[in-house]
Amino acid sequence: MPLLDTDAEIQRALETSPTVAVLGAHDDPFRPAFYVPDYLFRKGYRILPVNPTKVGKVLWGEPIRATLAGVGVVDMVDVFRRSEDLPGHLDELLALAPRYVWLQLGIRNAAVVSALVEAGIGVIEDRCTLQDHRHFGLGRPVARD
Repeated sequence: MPLLDTDAEIQRALETSPTVAVLGAHDDPFRPAFYVPDYLFRKGYRILPVNPTKVGKVLWGEPIRATLAGVGVVDMVDVFRRSEDLPGHLDELLALAPRYVWLQLGIRNAAVVSALVEAGIGVIEDRCTLQDHRHFGLGRPVARD
């Protein structure tokens, strides 16, 4: 799958990804890593939080996991980590093999994106899931097709 950048591709990714792992999820309601996935949860997505510094807490009805290895099958990984931290997550992302990896606003890493795309994972880069969900006027996600 390529780097996704058209409205149709991005809309389809949001519509067909009901289970989302959030890498870098946070419990502070004023941080994007909380309020963006919280918005998606309220729209019907299953949110699986991942943050090694928050293990033991529960967000969106799910225990916070230390790594992506513990999340099981997901449709999308929504990434809230700094661009320079992405190489440290590449092996986890490749092993998990979600349909999509979404890099939030300001997050870019050409080498990581290239490796994900080469592995057949669709990548959305430097965009916000909340903003795009609202922009497209989407409702609840649907199961994988």
